[in-house]
Amino acid sequence: MEYAKTNKRSWLRDEQLLKPLKEFFRIERQMAEITPPEIEGYKLWRRKQVSGAMVNRELALLKHMFNLAIDWDLYLGLNPLRKVKFFQEVNTGFRVLKPDEETRLLRSATPAIQDVVLYALNTGSRIGEIFSLRWQNVDLDRGLINVFSPKTQKTRVVPINSEVRRILDFWALGQKNEFVFYNQKTGGPFVDLDAGLKNACEEAKIEGVTWHTLRHTFASRLLERGADIMTVKELLGHSTVTVTLRYTHSNLTSKVVAVGKLASTATNLLHLAPKCSSSSRECSKVAANSQNTLELQTEEWVSG
Repeated sequence: MEYAKTNKRSWLRDEQLLKPLKEFFRIERQMAEITPPEIEGYKLWRRKQVSGAMVNRELALLKHMFNLAIDWDLYLGLNPLRKVKFFQEVNTGFRVLKPDEETRLLRSATPAIQDVVLYALNTGSRIGEIFSLRWQNVDLDRGLINVFSPKTQKTRVVPINSEVRRILDFWALGQKNEFVFYNQKTGGPFVDLDAGLKNACEEAKIEGVTWHTLRHTFASRLLERGADIMTVKELLGHSTVTVTLRYTHSNLTSKVVAVGKLASTATNLLHLAPKCSSSSRECSKVAANSQNTLELQTEEWVSG
């Protein structure tokens, strides 16, 4: 971890990913003793606890550690991860937090978890960004947060709304170090809050929610409230809008409403059509007026 602390701003995330690896493989093991079959065993063991994507992140860290050891001539063998297949990550849509689930989750969470959950829901921050957030990146006077992403190594600006301001004001009162959020028992920055979130979800009887679910929820709610896709892209810190477009898949309610509008418009146009059984001059006049109205409303609908 000393290498990560010196060379990577995301070392807190690496430390979090390293914990289950150390638990399974044990600290005192020699790297030469770790074999592909044993790594496959780790995959099966860990997959019962977390998603396949999370297991992949942990395996990627282990692979990087072996590569470093090889580059530094500390390990003379081949990287055992080269024969290990990572879990396939299939994007089948994003889990978002429903309003009633949010209420139950907050009622079941500890005060610290409550604040981190609300902060994530109102800023779209990744959990690693929350852990590494420093007061020097918070401008309360201007109402802005400069969010540095350990993942992309870039900084983006996120406005502070009333909920986030309330949370920041509270944590500023007990400030103990440079980090905004910290472990109130140790005084150091948070490293892992997965257990706290998991306990709150179990108490609230909510399934399938992770810290990243809150980021998905942030994006989905912005789109539901009419935010344009480019604004959401900038707030999330995506490099391309293609990545952001994935979040539109979860916005099913808005899609149902939008398609419903098409049906109501067609029905209204149909009702305007004249119902005449004769060829009288009066019927022809009604038909002409109705046609003009149809053309006008159709033009308005297409241009709108």
